[in-house]
Amino acid sequence: MKNKRAIMVMAVAIVFGLAAVLLASRLLRQSAASVDRIVVAASDVNLGQRITPDMLKLSDWPIGNKPPGTAGDPKTIVGRVLKSSIQVGDPVTEAKLAPMGASGGLSAVITEGKRAITVRVNDVIGVAGFALPGNYVDVIVSTQLEILSGDRGGQPKNIAKIVLERILVLAVAQEVSRDDTKPRVVNAVTLEVTPAQAENLDLARSVGTLSLALRNQVDPLDAKTDGATKRTLLNEAEEPPPKPVLAVAKPAPAKPMLQKAALVKRDCVGVLNGVIMSQECF
Repeated sequence: MKNKRAIMVMAVAIVFGLAAVLLASRLLRQSAASVDRIVVAASDVNLGQRITPDMLKLSDWPIGNKPPGTAGDPKTIVGRVLKSSIQVGDPVTEAKLAPMGASGGLSAVITEGKRAITVRVNDVIGVAGFALPGNYVDVIVSTQLEILSGDRGGQPKNIAKIVLERILVLAVAQEVSRDDTKPRVVNAVTLEVTPAQAENLDLARSVGTLSLALRNQVDPLDAKTDGATKRTLLNEAEEPPPKPVLAVAKPAPAKPMLQKAALVKRDCVGVLNGVIMSQECF
């Protein structure tokens, strides 16, 4: 009796064990079917670098969460140039790669239709080294207004004005990495601008002193300002424009009044008084 009971328990255990094995194998097959192998970064790679085979590896990735533009073969990516930095384990997508045939370096990072221009900075102009690649800045020029005739006696007026807004910093000195958050004091900053902005920036640095103002990464609003002058800085009222001086015409010299001699016709007679002769009119 006892042997029959032991045999039944063993049989039930074997049945449940086989069921568990079958269920586990089915789950494993389902999970394997829902995973795909894609190309990811095997090391940290900075933008502008040309990809080599040792920078890539294959990794399992859930099909439902696979980023668009990924590749399944590293050979299709080797030799391409990155236009954004990637870290270990990040998927290498088409959006992070420069067009086919692009050369490495900073030129691969510049957006189509835009230009890169470098301005000289110091620890003050460069926002104490916090203007790093990937940040956005405003460019301020401090200069003098042109002297206009009749403008406060012809004296020049100092003014500071924001001339360019939300300009992307491509590189500081020769560094283009956007992963470092530590400030770096450098002597040059490269900005990404349109051709028209490049002309304005080149003119601005020739007529005055440039400064950079660091701005929030997600702030799209334009700064609508009229510029700062000495009077607006000190909150002084603007002088009224000088009144025009009117030329006063000199009065013409008064003409002497002509006395009209009333010519009245009178009767006159001669009077002889002794030896004296006179004339009497009436």
